[in-house]
Order: sequence, then C-alpha cells, then structure tokens
Amino acid sequence: MHEAQPQDAAAEPAFHPLVRQWFEASFRAPTAAQREGWQHIASGRDTLIAAPTGSGKTLAAFLWSLDELVREAAAGTLGDFVHTLYVSPLRALANDIEKNLAGPLSGIRALAAEQGVALQDIRVAVRSGDTPQSERAVQRKHPPHVLVTTPESLYILLTTEGGRRVLSGVHRVVVDEVHAMADDKRGAHLALSLERLDREVGRAVPRVGLSATQKPIAEVARLLVGAGRTDAHGNARCAIVDTGHRRPLDLRVEIPDFELGPIASHELQGAIHDRIAELAGSHRSTIVFVNTRRLVERTAHALGERLGKEQVAAHHGSMSREARLEAEQKLKAGEVPVVVATASLELGIDVGHVDLVCQVGVPRSLATFLQRVGRSGHWLGAVPRGIVFPTTRDELLQAAATVRAVLAGELDAVRIIGPARDVLAQQVVATVAAGEVGLDELFALVRRAWPYRNLAREEFDDVVEMLAEGVSARRGRRGAHLHLDRVHGVLRARRGARLAAVTSGGAIPDTADYDVILEPEGTFLGRVNEDFAIESLAGDIFQLGNHSWKVRRVEFGRMRVEDAGLAPPTIPFWTG
Repeated sequence: MHEAQPQDAAAEPAFHPLVRQWFEASFRAPTAAQREGWQHIASGRDTLIAAPTGSGKTLAAFLWSLDELVREAAAGTLGDFVHTLYVSPLRALANDIEKNLAGPLSGIRALAAEQGVALQDIRVAVRSGDTPQSERAVQRKHPPHVLVTTPESLYILLTTEGGRRVLSGVHRVVVDEVHAMADDKRGAHLALSLERLDREVGRAVPRVGLSATQKPIAEVARLLVGAGRTDAHGNARCAIVDTGHRRPLDLRVEIPDFELGPIASHELQGAIHDRIAELAGSHRSTIVFVNTRRLVERTAHALGERLGKEQVAAHHGSMSREARLEAEQKLKAGEVPVVVATASLELGIDVGHVDLVCQVGVPRSLATFLQRVGRSGHWLGAVPRGIVFPTTRDELLQAAATVRAVLAGELDAVRIIGPARDVLAQQVVATVAAGEVGLDELFALVRRAWPYRNLAREEFDDVVEMLAEGVSARRGRRGAHLHLDRVHGVLRARRGARLAAVTSGGAIPDTADYDVILEPEGTFLGRVNEDFAIESLAGDIFQLGNHSWKVRRVEFGRMRVEDAGLAPPTIPFWTG
C-alpha cells in the first residue's frame, strides 16, 4: 500500500504555472472538494471525493493528472502511455468527460503558445462500445494519455493483449459516480477489474473515486480501494473528502386538479403535460425525468404537440450515440428548451445551465432524486429546483415521503452486493486467458476485491472446478474453458477461452433488441425491443427520439425505416 506522509490540510499542491494561470482565469477560487482533493491526490494517496452535484468533483480528480502531464509535455519527455484511466458507469458520461477535458487542455495550450512554451500534444480518447474499430486501432498504436472508458470496456482491455499493453503504465485510476455501481453486480465486476489492473501494472495504482454523498461513505471507500488496502479493523486506508450533500433546494409536489386513482388516467396525464409545457415556457431550459424509455417517447411526443416538436428532445439508452449527443448539445446551447430523459441524463453529464427539473412519477431512491434535481442550478449561487408530478395515489405518498426525506437531509443506506459467482467466473476465465495463473495467487487477487473479501476457498474451488470440468449435458460435459493442473496448482486457458471471456463479459443483462436503420442512408438510429419489432408490419409508423419513422421492412435483428415526417406515430416499448 502506498501510504503517503500527511500534509497540512490547508496546503494546496504547487501546480505548474500554466495550469495555475488557466485555472485562475477560468474560476474565482477552488471549491472545498477541490482544495482538499488536490492535496491528497498529489500525495499519491487513494482518495474518495464525496460532494453534491456542481461542486467541481471532476476537476478535483483530473487537475493534478493534467498538471503532471503538462510538466512532462513542457519538458519534452511525455511518452506514449496511458497516464490516467477514467472509468465511468455511462457511455454518455464518458463522452462528456472527454469534451470537458478538451476545454482545459486547449486553454493551457493557448497560454503555452502565448508564452513561447513548446508543449507536446496531450491526447484524450474514449474507449467504449460506441468507439469505432478505426479509433481503437489508433489507440493501440498511439495510446492516449487520458483514457476514458466504462467498466465493461476496462474488462475487455484487461483481457486482450493489446489492451494490457496500453494499460501497462497507468499512473492513476479515476472511478466516477462510484456510488451508482455500489449496490449491483457492476460494482463487484469493477472491483475485480481494478485488482486485475494492479496485477498487470505490477503495483498498487492510486485510485480516486468520485461519489455523491452516501451513507455510510466509508462503505463506498472500501468498495473503491478493496480489502487489500484496509487496516486490521476493516477501515479503508483512503483519504475521504466529504463536503456534505446538503444544499439549498427548491422542491415541491404538484398535483393537477384531478382526483388521483390507483392508475394514471389519460386526462391526468394530459393535465401534467399541460403544466410541464406551461413551466417550460417560463424557463430557459427544463429536463423532464421519467422512469422508462417508453415514457420518454410518450412524454416527448405529448410535449412536442404542445410546444412544437423542434422544442423538445428525447434522451435514453436505446437511442444512437449521435442522437444522444445531439440532444445534450442542443440543451447546453439553449437550442432546445426541453429534454425528456431516463437515467441516461441522471449522472454528471454537463448539460449547461438547467433552470428546472420535473420528475413524472417517483424515482426509485433518494440518491436518484437528489442526482436528478441536481441537474438544475449548476452554477455558483444557484438553487436546484425540482417538481415531482405523481400520477397515482401510491405515488403521491411516495413523492411526499421522498421530498420530505431529502429536505431533512436523509440518504439511502449503501448495501454492497455480495460475492456474485457469475461475475467471479467471468473474471477468472478472463484473467487466466491472459496467461497461466497459480490457484493461490488468483484466490488472493479475488479476495482483495471488497465484495469477495469473505469468499470461502471452497466456493472459489467450486467455481474453478466448473470452469475446468464444464457442465453435464446429454451429450457429455461441455463449456470447459480452463485446464486445471492439480499437481502444480496452476490454471491455463483452453482454446477459445479469451473469445468466450470477451464476448460474454459484463453484468448488464442482455436485451433482445433490434437495430433501427434509416434507409437509404444506412444510418443507425437506435434500438427497439424484439417483440415490438416482430409485431411491426411494413407501413407502420412509430416514434424514436421524438421523431416519426415508417417501417419499410423487418429483417433478422434490424428494422429498416424511412422518415415519416409529421405522421402520427405509435410508441415503441422496451423491457428494462
């Protein structure tokens, strides 16, 4: 464990003159999260920064990395290696971080040019499921200095030979929105990947976590650093910067002049849409959050009828990357005053100055509600403003309880998921596919991940046995991915193990969706559920991304469509 000597808590690290000049020209002063975070990060400590939305967490995590890169670039010693690995739970958030890093880098380059300082190029790139193969090839040849990725793409990079080569010199890992993965299998999956990264690099890579304030925050810290970096009492050897989550909030629950029943009536929904349209007309920008992708399309269509289709954009995970980016950019630029979204806009994507957040229905947790309301009031001195519109009697009680709890400063309790065996099996095959591993070494690696700290050796051996022997079927045993050398206690990969690991990795459930392709251009528009696609006929008109499309034909895995203009559509459905 890389324990650093404690420094004066008030002291800020000495930034390079170019970095300091850029920051002072761009901001009045550092936030509390930035001041404390920089001090610990500069000392080389593992650091968890917990602060509300809009408190500068991203720059708190990145500025010292940029400073180190600028120093090397100015000295002419910057090589081709990934210095900082940034892991984001959302692809949209990953793309957003790349854009946000472009601003500081361009500003620093401009200052360097003015002062006659020769600065090597500092590269930033995104690696996710959206990244084209051509870009991936460039990244392998010339690794970016800051690589922005997702937990699933990190797993694949660690499993491929080229990916491990790219990551072999990582100096720091930043895990954003770590709380969003704490209570599901993605958290366990990422925890194992971080331990595999340490093994590949050959040392304990410093980890920086960014989180909304959680209860207890110490549990999030343990997930971040793992059991291998805790003391005898189970406390994370990690600096925790917790600036609190309490901000002034303007919250209320609104009910149209209709009696609420056990289900939402069309009249009630229409009244809610009327009220949101009225509110949007008196605000510069509004985000309307709903809980499903189908509701995004339905609500966007209803608001488009009231405000004009060009005034409303949709944003959800089944839309293409280009469509999502276009909606984000238009909202940020003020070209579209209303965006209807699911959780795809919930985390720290920079969407500029949002005046109001409307929540139709009730979010699943207090943290989700705080995160969504925090999308508004994203500038100094502003107060986030949120309005909840319950649609049933049950939702009214939930909405009242949610708002009351948030205003009282309550938080959801974090519950780290236990040792998921399916995730363990994936990571074991992926690790062994990179080269033979001793059983004892692999067991020790797994136990360093916090969700697996109490994994019994018998359970581990059972998973290894299954992977080595396969499963019994009518025609014999099948599905063996590893060879177990019981004499020497070593695991080796069988043929096809790496392919199985890469194609079957991750903890996000598979969905049987059909790609929606615009003809004749061949443009990918998004995805719809398999059942909806199969039930559709040529000539049917449906909505995706708040636009109408006409089905030309349905093929295996694809729906080919053409622009239907302003024709009235049906709303597709997805299973979540």
